[in-house]
Amino acid sequence: MISRRQFIKRLLATAVALTGVGALLKQSLKGPETKVAITDASEVKVIPQASAQPAMADSETNQLLLSFFLLSDVHISNNGTTTIIDKLHSALKDITHFDSPVDTIVFGGDITDVGRDQDYKLFRKVLNNYKLPPIYANMGNHDYYDIWINSKDDWSAETVPNGKTDAMSRERFMKFFGYKDKPYKDVWMNDVHLIMMSQETYVEEKPEVGEGAWYSDEQVAWLENIMKSHVDGKPAFVFIHQPLPALDMDGKPPQLLRAKEFRAILAPYKNVFVLSGHTHRNFATENHYNTQNTFHWFNNASVGKTRSTDNPKAAQGMYVQIYNNEVVVRGREFSNQTWIESAKYTVPMVDTNKV
Repeated sequence: MISRRQFIKRLLATAVALTGVGALLKQSLKGPETKVAITDASEVKVIPQASAQPAMADSETNQLLLSFFLLSDVHISNNGTTTIIDKLHSALKDITHFDSPVDTIVFGGDITDVGRDQDYKLFRKVLNNYKLPPIYANMGNHDYYDIWINSKDDWSAETVPNGKTDAMSRERFMKFFGYKDKPYKDVWMNDVHLIMMSQETYVEEKPEVGEGAWYSDEQVAWLENIMKSHVDGKPAFVFIHQPLPALDMDGKPPQLLRAKEFRAILAPYKNVFVLSGHTHRNFATENHYNTQNTFHWFNNASVGKTRSTDNPKAAQGMYVQIYNNEVVVRGREFSNQTWIESAKYTVPMVDTNKV
């Protein structure tokens, strides 16, 4: 029996060897106004050369429509350390005492580390300590990991699926967040469209999917249909978990797999924002804004496992403010309730009446 840590290392090594995913991620998340500093053979840090200041909410010509937090990669686990739980607490404490509006919270995949009932119960126990706005979520690959756990509650790759199914994982997720039939959902709030797309299967049902995000024909058609309401340029925020591959490519694990179709669906519309997670990027040292697509792509940090940091308590998330003239995205460090100064982005909204 190999350990879970050994399995993950092997899985990641295989993905990198077969797909070059490490290089693709670094290349695709590098914006045109960035400087790349190579610190060693395995790590590329992309540092923004400039950061924009957020707009004022009280301007008559630039009124605030909606504000939300995106919390990605919480990785809560009933068998995990209290550090992960403490990080989630620090995020929720900060949000509930925030001095700016927070209309909703979106959990951007890998909410749990394994996806068991007991993990969701622990997640609920933490949430119940706070008065929160409406919450939404999408599924990540870790939310399907219960199939790796045997009857002794040990990691066991040799006996997968250990009497479990991917369907069980989907049902737990949907039950927790109140999704009726599918693990994906959309909602309109103050003329802003929030679209939560979810990985629909994992290796028990489709071994070839691996750690990649697979969307069914039904979900792809659903996205295409609901995007038709954006011909007038109303802002759309599409939440995915795994990142996109390089331009003009379909993804391979651990990326979004049907990337060409995904990009083609969004291409006709203005004021579209895609928000992903999965990579645990650090707002303080890495650029999170990709400008190479027809849409604006921001990759979030992680609440539970932010990488490349000397702060063991680091827990980061994304705060988004949508105005009628622009969108402001800011990186937040929850452990000390501060803004990450290198992670400030202001994106002007396109007036479709003038295009």
